[in-house]
Amino acid sequence: MSVGNWKTLAAVVLLSLTIIGYWYYRQPRFAAGDRLPDFPITLTEGRTARFSEWTGKYVLIHFWGSWCGPCRAENRELSRIYAEFRERNFDIISVGIEQTRYAWEQACQTDGLVWPHHVLELQRFEGPLAERFHVRAIPTTFLVNPEGVIMGVNLPPAQIERMLREAFKGT
Repeated sequence: MSVGNWKTLAAVVLLSLTIIGYWYYRQPRFAAGDRLPDFPITLTEGRTARFSEWTGKYVLIHFWGSWCGPCRAENRELSRIYAEFRERNFDIISVGIEQTRYAWEQACQTDGLVWPHHVLELQRFEGPLAERFHVRAIPTTFLVNPEGVIMGVNLPPAQIERMLREAFKGT
């Protein structure tokens, strides 16, 4: 093999390892089938809660940011889903990955995030929940069943809606 071919092969291997490493780095800590740990969260209202408070409900944990275009589009869909299922044992916990409270408040109002449970992490991806969940990219979502088991990670809103319809069929 010539020196040129070796250089090309080395470049391809290095690029492949970089892509795999980046993909691995961006993976959340929890996956479908994992039990959600019961750690404390500080809600924007000032109250400290634990995930066990939502036992018995379907919960969507939604990491997003006011500066993230795909997040803002997803927010509108999640607002619609929340309006449809809020009376049927479903809740959303939003985690704002932000630099300023003002931008977050404006986005919540504009996007219609009317559910009562919000967390604001002004440390962006170094905030306590982003660290615990190993969230390195947004939007990131975790759909959790009433037993506290994660049903899916990074599901598109249409799939979340289908799963909730199936879960609530006959109720």
